[in-house]
Amino acid sequence: MYFALFAIPLMTLVLSGTASVVAVIGYLIYLDFMNNMGHCNFEFVPKSLFVIFPPLKYIMCTPTYHSLHHTQFRTNYSLFMPFYDYIYGTLDKSTDTLYENSLRRKDESPNVVHLTHLTTPESIYHMRLAFASLASKPHTSSIWYLWALSPITVLTMLIMRVYGKTFVVERNAFKNLKLQTWAIPKYMTQYLKEGERQTINGLIEEAILEAEAKGVRVFSLGLLNQGKELNNNGELIIRRNPKLKVKVVDGSSLAVAVVINSIPIGTTQVVFRGNFNKIAFYIALALCQKGIQVAVSREEDYKMLKSKLKPLDKDGKLVFSHVYSQKIWLVGEGLTKEEQMKASKGTLIIPYSQFPPKKENKDCFYHTTPSMLTPKHLENVDSCENWLPRRVMSAWRIAGMLHGLEGWNVNECGDEVFNIDKIWDASIRHGFTPIMKSFT
Repeated sequence: MYFALFAIPLMTLVLSGTASVVAVIGYLIYLDFMNNMGHCNFEFVPKSLFVIFPPLKYIMCTPTYHSLHHTQFRTNYSLFMPFYDYIYGTLDKSTDTLYENSLRRKDESPNVVHLTHLTTPESIYHMRLAFASLASKPHTSSIWYLWALSPITVLTMLIMRVYGKTFVVERNAFKNLKLQTWAIPKYMTQYLKEGERQTINGLIEEAILEAEAKGVRVFSLGLLNQGKELNNNGELIIRRNPKLKVKVVDGSSLAVAVVINSIPIGTTQVVFRGNFNKIAFYIALALCQKGIQVAVSREEDYKMLKSKLKPLDKDGKLVFSHVYSQKIWLVGEGLTKEEQMKASKGTLIIPYSQFPPKKENKDCFYHTTPSMLTPKHLENVDSCENWLPRRVMSAWRIAGMLHGLEGWNVNECGDEVFNIDKIWDASIRHGFTPIMKSFT
């Protein structure tokens, strides 16, 4: 009977000879949209719509309107047009009050915020607020049918460009912490343009100040939001706001710890390839102190490291090397296809960069970017973090959680890192698992 009722308009179109594909699809989309909105249990319809066009309240239901039908049962039967409830006297008296109170609800303040950004124009569809089916899978390749959404993609890009503001991507809960992930409406290509740096830094600073106002304790920087050229791993923003109570964390210490613990036991030699950065420096320092030979393939990086590690590298473990025979490669951004093709069969390539290298050599084993498997009791993990599998999170994001859980009241930014052993022990203690040990 329910189906037959909603089929009446379609049958009328067919029998009258006025049916069209557009009319049928439009009708079905409208039904599904109103049905889902009426049962979503979250009020988001702005009051301004009813102020601009008052008769709208008689021809459009809101989520709070129909929710009263499920709590009071004998009122607010309408799912599409409240007009009929007004006519037959079944309108709930608390309808307007509940609607206005729902709009005035206080936003829940998180304890820890992780700040990320869009990577490609299509990455917006891989977020939970877009397509749940895409969000639940790693963003590793383009989905063929997204080309049909190109007009929406272009429109989204224009809106982000003109009216771009940081938005909430995901809300999680872990032990006693309320967690949120926010996103800067900028793409990876924009972060690489020098002319965009001031604008992006302004958005990052605004987000940190907003977090400060909400009482957030820890604010972690993800992806390129902590770029050295952009803000020196967050240090620039700290210097501009020295009285900040919220602690800014770039997560480098846990990234270093994850990479070090991804190196197979018994390894005696590793080589660094690709662009050098803060994380690579501390990895090299830790490995030299462990007695592992560290080979560097780029002369300028070798000279820089040699000058900084000279007092600490007493056994001469740091060497300059042009050969490709090493079996363990630690790689950063800028690793070329030519370099990868020279790797010997069975080489293990471990990234220390935010972004994974393109897999060019089928004879090599590629490790994921620094990340860990999350505990099962981390709530509401509905989406994947970029290219990582479900329930696997980047070390940079986890580091913020650990700072919040442990109550470490320190910043981790600039050229310094937090205690590597301490944060690694904390991650294991709180149930985070190294990926290599999880999937072997």
